[in-house]
Amino acid sequence: MLSAMAVTAADPSGLFGILKESMATGRTLLDPKADPTSNELIKAVVTEFESGEGRQAVRSQVQSRLRVAVTDMKGKSMAALREVSALLDSKAPGDAAGFKSWLHHIAENAAEATSEGGFMGFGGTQVSDAEKATLAELSSALGIRA
Repeated sequence: MLSAMAVTAADPSGLFGILKESMATGRTLLDPKADPTSNELIKAVVTEFESGEGRQAVRSQVQSRLRVAVTDMKGKSMAALREVSALLDSKAPGDAAGFKSWLHHIAENAAEATSEGGFMGFGGTQVSDAEKATLAELSSALGIRA
């Protein structure tokens, strides 16, 4: 969720844009369950996220990390993702690359969910320059190539 939130915070696109990006995030979070090529760590996270307790734990963790102004949400998300990256590298090196790619994929889908800079859904660009920069920063934070 933090990877998608970082992209959304980079260039907020109004209520409908945020809703579209949130829905894209939710779908992308659960996609690996049906993908036989997903690694076991991703599948375990998806299974945990599907439970009410798991969602509440995620919500609580995100809220505790992001008790800041929206303007600092991107920075806090990136800092947390750097911690996640280091933890994956040390605790699950075999699954780390796939998991990091999944986190980046979630952010990409959030960025592509709505056009930026248009009017009432018309015009604008699919992924804004701010979102592109955030995706690049996310790749760096995770230690992967975009």
